[in-house]
Amino acid sequence: MNQPTPAIVAQSAVRRLPRLALLLFCVAYVLPGFLGRSPWKNADMMALGYMFELAQGHTKWLSPDLLGQSPEFEALLPYWMGAWAMRLAPAWIAPDFAARLPFIALLAVTLMAAWYAVYSLARTPEAQPVPFAFGGEALPTDYARAMADGGLLALIACLGLAQLSHETTPALAQLGFTALTFYGLAALPYRITLPTLSIAVGMVGLGLSGAPAMAALFAAGGAVLHFFDAPSDAASEARGRRGAAIIIVVALAAAAVAAGLDMWEWRLSSHPANNPRDWRAIGRLLVWFTWPAWPLALWTVWRWRRQLARRHVALPLWFALVGLVTAILSANPDRALLLALPALATLAAFALPTLDRSVSALIDWFTLLFFSGCAITIWVIWISLQTGIPAKPAANVMRLAPGFVPSFSLLALLAALAATLAWAWLVKWRAGRHRSVIWKSLVLPAGGVALCWLLLMTLWLPVLDYARSYAPLVRNVTQLIDRPGCIEVHALTQAQLVALRYHGGLTLEPASRPATCPWLLVDADSRHSASLAVDMREWQPVALIGRPTDRNDKLLLFRRARH
Repeated sequence: MNQPTPAIVAQSAVRRLPRLALLLFCVAYVLPGFLGRSPWKNADMMALGYMFELAQGHTKWLSPDLLGQSPEFEALLPYWMGAWAMRLAPAWIAPDFAARLPFIALLAVTLMAAWYAVYSLARTPEAQPVPFAFGGEALPTDYARAMADGGLLALIACLGLAQLSHETTPALAQLGFTALTFYGLAALPYRITLPTLSIAVGMVGLGLSGAPAMAALFAAGGAVLHFFDAPSDAASEARGRRGAAIIIVVALAAAAVAAGLDMWEWRLSSHPANNPRDWRAIGRLLVWFTWPAWPLALWTVWRWRRQLARRHVALPLWFALVGLVTAILSANPDRALLLALPALATLAAFALPTLDRSVSALIDWFTLLFFSGCAITIWVIWISLQTGIPAKPAANVMRLAPGFVPSFSLLALLAALAATLAWAWLVKWRAGRHRSVIWKSLVLPAGGVALCWLLLMTLWLPVLDYARSYAPLVRNVTQLIDRPGCIEVHALTQAQLVALRYHGGLTLEPASRPATCPWLLVDADSRHSASLAVDMREWQPVALIGRPTDRNDKLLLFRRARH
């Protein structure tokens, strides 16, 4: 006899995670990485620069630029959000942290929208577990809630989410608006107002965040699915047509907004992966970036292959395929692949009711060994930096980050200790009670990722800040200038320009003939081309200034000669 679904789930297996524990877990994942650090190179620093220029009124809101250079990531809304936050924040809040506030909200919205999307899809009749002959199968609402918990854990467990979701860049805005669109399409058959609003905000946000084509593809797939998703009666058929019409109307309106603001542009490469090395790089990115969601997603496609056309599988599969193809065609594959993570996590959640106990045990053991080893490594290196024992880890750090001076933070230590104790308790809990709950296999992967991310953003934050921030470079520049002020620049990157203006408070001017500023900064690799922009006879070399942790990131400082 053919089973209607591959899910066989008892009511005892759908106990939900305690809401307070889940909330605290999400807070512990979201906040580290946004707090206590400087802007990092490159995308994080560049995005902050355009937000700062908008907030200061130095550029146009509809076409932001920095010294005549447009943003590398063409978008409007993310820069507007950061600039508005800077303007509205009190004076005692640092501008870079104020700019992060809306992005903290975007990451929180991403997690919440992903949970509700899985919850909505798991409520569909085709997704329900097999009824038992004498009862005892999981109730629909409890089953959907447990699946949503599993989907959220799968999303947090994705290795690629950690860094990119904690940067103030258009990529995080695109992720948040993608999650809102995904939730709206998933929940539209059950209610109208909130899902329609979510779809509208998500698609308009995607269009104004640099991804209008992806919004159109998401809408096209969602409309087709709502129109053809096997209605069981006339009422369901009417709801399906109504949902498809809503999606099309909202998508057309979002496209009109993007086109009206000149944001509609095809930004994909016409010649992706021209050689085998490119394909290998994309393959490696897919393997680690989406781990552990991708093997579970593949398992879902296989086990639910008879329901591939059903909404609970087809919708996340469509979102995942759009993200995957875009990543292959994009110049920034990691940021494109980021948008596929909510859908991949949803597919991973639907693998949970079909996993064998041996597979769950394998996931647990691998996760336990891997993340425990990573946590021990982080602690050992921190102890070495603080005490000099053992000596070799600290020596290796000083070799990679010359000039770094270790510092101690009691608050960071307490947070790291609390996270480590929570991990030990979680391992003990996983090995003991609640062995039957369906989300159990993703507790340790999600907990391990959150643990290591929190340890990195507390114990290692000073050295990471030193290594990834432009502050040391700018400090070296300003120390050599008698009175920091006007500096001419040539061939500097957008991130370097932003850092000089933000960290150093310098007035930057493009290099010109004759010189208009007493100082000149030139990228060390572009010294010969500088002679075309300026008269080098006007300038005397002062110093070669490098970023301590990158030998290839060097600037030449010149002083205007006195005649």
